Formats: sequence, C-alpha cells, structure tokens
Amino acid sequence: MFILSLPKFQNVVNAKLQILCYNNINKPVMSSFFQIVAASAFLAAFPAGTWGYIFFKKQPEDRRHTILTFGIGALAVFPILLYKWLWKYFPGINILAYSKNFENDLIGIEGFVMIPLSVIIAFAFIGVIEEVMKMSCVHAVDDKRLRHIDDAIMFSILAALGFAFTENILYFYTIWSKQGPEHLLVPFLFRAVFSTFAHVLFSAIFGYYYGVAHFAKPLLQKELHDNRHTWWDWYHKVFKWKTAELFHEEKMLEGLTLAVGLHAVYNIFLEMNWTFIMVPYLVVGYVFVSHLLKMKENQKRLDLLLDSERNH
Repeated sequence: MFILSLPKFQNVVNAKLQILCYNNINKPVMSSFFQIVAASAFLAAFPAGTWGYIFFKKQPEDRRHTILTFGIGALAVFPILLYKWLWKYFPGINILAYSKNFENDLIGIEGFVMIPLSVIIAFAFIGVIEEVMKMSCVHAVDDKRLRHIDDAIMFSILAALGFAFTENILYFYTIWSKQGPEHLLVPFLFRAVFSTFAHVLFSAIFGYYYGVAHFAKPLLQKELHDNRHTWWDWYHKVFKWKTAELFHEEKMLEGLTLAVGLHAVYNIFLEMNWTFIMVPYLVVGYVFVSHLLKMKENQKRLDLLLDSERNH
C-alpha cells in the first residue's frame, strides 16, 4: 500500500510556494544576482516562446495585446508571493498549517494508494489561487476584446504562459544560486515540457468555459431560437430568475472546478512520480486544447450578437 507521507507532500508544496520566496537562500553579491536573474529569464523565455508560438499559429491575436496579456500574466505570480510572505505575520492563513489537521484522514483505494486529505486540500487550494489569478488577468485586460470563445481560450493561454514564465525564473534562480548551474538541465527540461504546458492546459480549459460564460446571453439566445433548450424559458417564468446570469455562473464554476481539479491531479502525479501517466495525460490535454481552438462553434463572432442585444 502506498501512502503519501506529509513530509514528502510538504516538499512538493514548498516547490510551489516556498521556493518562490527564496527561503534559506544564500544571496549572491549584487552583480551575480543580476547575472543569475538574467540567465534564468533567458532560460524561462524558451518554453514560453515555444508554446506561445505553437498556439499563436493556431489562433493569431493582436501582437500588442498579446504582449500585454503575457505581461500581466507574468505579474500575477507576485500576489501569491505576497500571500506566502504574510504567513510570517498572520500564521492563521497558512494553508500548510491548516492542512495538517487532516493528515490522518486518508482517501483512496486501500491496498493500492491512499492519499492524506491534507494533500488534496493544499493542492486544491494552490490550484484555486493560481487559476483565479490567471483568470483575473484575462478578465481585467481582455474582457472587452473577446469576439468569440477562441479569443477567451487564447488569451487564457497567454496569461498562463506569462505566469509560468515568472514562476520558471524563480525556480531557475533558486536552483542556480543554491546548487549551481550544472543542476539546471533536468529541471529546465521538465518545466519546459511538462510544467509550462500544464499551466497552458488548465488555463485553456478554463478559458473555454470563461468564453461560454462571457457570451451567455447570445448563446442562450441561439439555443432558444433553435428550440433546443426551451425549458430555460419555462424555468425563468416559474422562478423569475435571469437565466443568462445563472448560465454565466454555472459555466464559470464548471470551468474553475475542472481547472483546479486537473491542477491538483497533476501535482499528485508529480508527488507519486507517476511519469508514465503524466505523459499521456498532457498529450491528451494538448489534443483537447487543439480541438477547442479548431471547433467552428468556438470561432463564431458572438460579439456581434452581444452588441446587437445591447443595442436593443
């Protein structure tokens, strides 16, 4: 029976939160600091640029706005660092300390794998704050520029690449300054291939549901026109609720739940060293994201319907 131990689990969570704050780092002299930061940024630019090019070819966007979304996504890491820094002054908000209360509660299949509930709570929380930060970037920067659902997906991908870019800089800087550049090869390859795309996958899926929620009114209008969801009209008459708002909230919650759930599952795969599952997991994810960008329904100019509705 495999039981995920709390110390091992904390190491993985620390890789997400504590390593980003440079805990116990021997700070190099100022000149070396800037050199290592510059080199780390150079390395982090490779996966961000490669994945960005792959998806930009599938769904081109305005270059200036693309850079802006990427930049805001890169800055989205810092509120999380602030949250971690506040642990020193407000220990009650420390998710690691809170999750220890559930370390003896196990979930899984006995005789195969048992995972402490504390692991699930912490990983789910990490997934929530990271996905919400990336989603907030799209909402703040791109909300008024969305023409169709594909735009929401692509801008979510760009925000995720910016987020991963900053995260990778911090990882590479920490490893370089603590262990030396000779230890960077494996972490670089892993984060370039797996971790960066994982961020893209989670955000792209959420971006799809964000786009559906954004165009709730024209989508419902089309559904009602096609007589495929006439029960929405009945529901509205009985309960006197705005069906578009309900549809919007439902899709936002659905997208966030999927993104956070996939994020947590990915982190658990890392903890268990189940690389034989991670590879097909991300391959299927890439195929799915590509499928979303190719779907004709997602490419329809729904902003035209939305503008028409606003005019009325």
